[in-house]
Amino acid sequence: MVGSRRAFLRSLRIGLALASFGVGADCARAADENVASSKRPAIQANRWAEDWSVLADPRLRTEPFDGLKYIPLWATDPKSYISLGATLRERFETNDAAGFGTGKTPGDSYLLQRLQIHADVHFNENWRAFVQLEDDRAFDKKSISPVDQDRLDLRLAFVEYVNTFGSSTLKVRAGRQDFAFDLQRFVSSRDGPNVRQSFDALWADWETGDWRFIGFMSRPVQYFDVRPFDDTSNDSFRFSTLRVERKVFGDDELSGYYSLYERSSAKYLDASGEEHRHVFDVRFAGKKSGFDWDLEAMGQVGQVGTTDICAWAVGARTGYTMAGTIWQPRLGLQFDAGSGDHHPGDGTVGTFNPLFPNGYYFTLAGYASYANILHLKPSITVSPIDRLKVMAAVGLQWRETTADAIYVQPNVPIAGTAGRGSNWIGSYGQLRLDYAFNDHLTGAVEAVHFDVGDTIIRAGGHTSNYLGVQLQYGW
Repeated sequence: MVGSRRAFLRSLRIGLALASFGVGADCARAADENVASSKRPAIQANRWAEDWSVLADPRLRTEPFDGLKYIPLWATDPKSYISLGATLRERFETNDAAGFGTGKTPGDSYLLQRLQIHADVHFNENWRAFVQLEDDRAFDKKSISPVDQDRLDLRLAFVEYVNTFGSSTLKVRAGRQDFAFDLQRFVSSRDGPNVRQSFDALWADWETGDWRFIGFMSRPVQYFDVRPFDDTSNDSFRFSTLRVERKVFGDDELSGYYSLYERSSAKYLDASGEEHRHVFDVRFAGKKSGFDWDLEAMGQVGQVGTTDICAWAVGARTGYTMAGTIWQPRLGLQFDAGSGDHHPGDGTVGTFNPLFPNGYYFTLAGYASYANILHLKPSITVSPIDRLKVMAAVGLQWRETTADAIYVQPNVPIAGTAGRGSNWIGSYGQLRLDYAFNDHLTGAVEAVHFDVGDTIIRAGGHTSNYLGVQLQYGW
């Protein structure tokens, strides 16, 4: 009996030890799985969209200065923290004929530098404040515009409230912020030029199921470069929007919005005065079986002074990616059209206003605007090695009507082209390389060669070449 009892106790101790080991191993595996499932956020163009709360777990702080990416505010609340960050972009550009040389602007080579630093303060899971300073400089540029240089100013400063009600989420922001819709054809944060576009705004977002409703009232920021912190809200410029988005056919996107675009002193070739432009936009985008598409149409009505507005634009980007093929080539086709003014002096302005376009959409060279244009662009994009994308494209451009001018970015008419010459604007070749050295450092090279048509030549322009080389580091 005694021996049996001892054997039983010994077996019980061994069983408890094995069970304890099993539980401990399961806990360790669960902890490792939790760490593996939590990922560091990617560095984004809009730094306010990043969420660094995952670094509340010390095991995920694997890089230098991670202690500054997550600084706890209240020890009992992992959602309360301060996150600091910075972005530095250096871009060398050479352009032998800005505006095709029609403005008598000489060829130019220069360095653009953009430095941003920010603080993202999360008071709890509902409230936060975000502040970003920006210093933009143009070294050795012969002609400096407001989108080239803005030394030491406030780019973003807003307070945000987020709360969940059942399966719905409310987001509200007030202060200086930015907006970017879809491919940023018409509403963007303007990442192409050196100085990004900000808005002083009140913004609200309601998300429920497959639906999302957005509304905002804003004044675009007016930029000055006289002294630090001299940018202001533009009292003569207002932009307000109501937008609806819905997921359809799975993850495809269907959206539409109405905007009111108001300026106190607008100038067009055929009208000037107060501009009240009503904007109606619809978009459908998605992916299926290797195909991708992004289709958008916009109509504009209203008045400029005593002259009516009737303008429109359409844009389409489609492509097919051969995912199982070497280099995974994507064959793309882009078509864009924006209306021009067919009958100057008839009391109606037909010139399309591209609103707040992104310089990346056509090319960084700035040779094309959405005003009075027909644009066709076949392209091919390949990935020869991991983290590298190479895109080659040919663009063909015509005027929508010869009664209106040829326009360059954003909607600047070329003198001597309205009512003269043919529809043909010209053709260009574009080559772009994008490479991610790591999660923080990216590089890009873009080259554009534009052969102009006779209309631009007769207006004093000529064939144009652009080269841009960029490095960007985000922390």
